[in-house]
Amino acid sequence: MSLLKATDLCRHYEVGGGLFRKPQILKALDGVSLDLEPGKTLAVVGESGCGKSTLARVVTMIEPPTSGTLLIDGKSVRQGDPTLRKTIQIVFQNPYGSLNPRHKIAQILGEPLRLNTDLDAAERRRRADEMMERVGLRSEHCERYPHMFSGGQRQRIAVARALMLDPKILVLDEPVSALDLSIQAQVLNILSELQSDLGLAYLFISHDLSVVRHIADEIMVMYLGRAVEAGAAKEIMDGSAHPYTRALISATPVADPARQKQRIMLTGELPSPLDPPTGCAFHPRCAHVTDGCRSAAPVLEARGSGAVACFNPL
Repeated sequence: MSLLKATDLCRHYEVGGGLFRKPQILKALDGVSLDLEPGKTLAVVGESGCGKSTLARVVTMIEPPTSGTLLIDGKSVRQGDPTLRKTIQIVFQNPYGSLNPRHKIAQILGEPLRLNTDLDAAERRRRADEMMERVGLRSEHCERYPHMFSGGQRQRIAVARALMLDPKILVLDEPVSALDLSIQAQVLNILSELQSDLGLAYLFISHDLSVVRHIADEIMVMYLGRAVEAGAAKEIMDGSAHPYTRALISATPVADPARQKQRIMLTGELPSPLDPPTGCAFHPRCAHVTDGCRSAAPVLEARGSGAVACFNPL
């Protein structure tokens, strides 16, 4: 059974407008579907502005979807079940911005328990001490403030806070992009251990395919609010079918000086979601564009064990 299932999920915003002018519609998410099973990691990748973080906010119920269906642990979020917020938690990209600088770590970790459970202060503190040790920090660190920690330690604390309510799903929004490479490896190892021990499902949002290659079971590639390719991580990394995915993978550094790589350079910038191109949104930057790409938008269709939205898959 899926822990997280989204079908044609949309999130639109009204932008601008005034007394004599209608607002424009920005389609940050425009019909995204996904399926996340227990113990698995689904990575969502794409350029900045493709809708990755909007997807994170919608599936964690920070923002409501404009349309589409979203099921968490088999329950619809539209039913307003308060227990669903315990089932899914989020870890943000910037741990210093998401931790209250005026509170000690014990209070930061205990806050979710204070708001959602009947545990007393002593039990909340005990749980906070245990969780700190679980993420590789010492229990006495609970008496410190966030500014007393390094970036990697703060991200571990953010992970610990997300786990305080025993969720089944963690949404990780660029969790290691602000960290040094050695610290990235430490945090990723902790996430892997937690997933193995607790059976967690991860929705891992990233633009770094070198990280995604090592942590993901499945990959969904997004472009301008839509999914353009999805499938098993190994198959996409070794033989992607969409030109955009190929370009992203070609830009990934490889730690092998003897290996020959051919960089696929994309021309132009990511189009504005306020004024998307007609037909396929990727066609102004695609080297394989045809007349059909300019007039009609491809839909995500099965191809092998995955799916791709392209009229001319590679």
